[in-house]
Amino acid sequence: MERTTSIKKRDAAATRSAILSAAQQRFLRESYDSVGLRDIAGDAGVDVALIGRYFGGKEGLFREVVTHDDRPGMFREPKNIAELPAYLARLVAEDGSDDRQKRMEMFIIMLRSASSPKASEIIRDLVHLDVLGPLAELIGGDHSELRANMLLAILMGIGVLSTIMRVDNFGGSGAERDECTERFRCLFEAALTC
Repeated sequence: MERTTSIKKRDAAATRSAILSAAQQRFLRESYDSVGLRDIAGDAGVDVALIGRYFGGKEGLFREVVTHDDRPGMFREPKNIAELPAYLARLVAEDGSDDRQKRMEMFIIMLRSASSPKASEIIRDLVHLDVLGPLAELIGGDHSELRANMLLAILMGIGVLSTIMRVDNFGGSGAERDECTERFRCLFEAALTC
């Protein structure tokens, strides 16, 4: 009688992807310090040693989660400072897009883990590289970093209201959304010009 042996062939890309997905879901629900590598490995259905192999450990995995290539790039569309207020207003008033969902998930991950010294350093680097740097460059001129910080403060406030406090009456539909978008445009324009 012939024996058949079932050997599961390891697919490195699929394993890496499963670990990233499991980690993202864990970091969405819990802070950096509360998440354990064994929990992530269990969720992904892999041996915990593979996390070290693919990501070098928890810090490397967290960095990969928040800097993963499929995250939406916020500042690819506006080509100059004149387009920025309307662009940011549309960003915060849009409703239900996949990009918005990804941005909100990333925002929640960052907020939940900001109190961790290790995670906050990663988050700070990411915010400077992906948000403040591009914003300041786009704004240009005097006080560009200050104005970029002001815009980010407004965006963070809106993000806290809509993700943590669940106060999200910004979108509405039709005329309400248009009115909301215009008011946000004025707010962002004021932050840039005063």
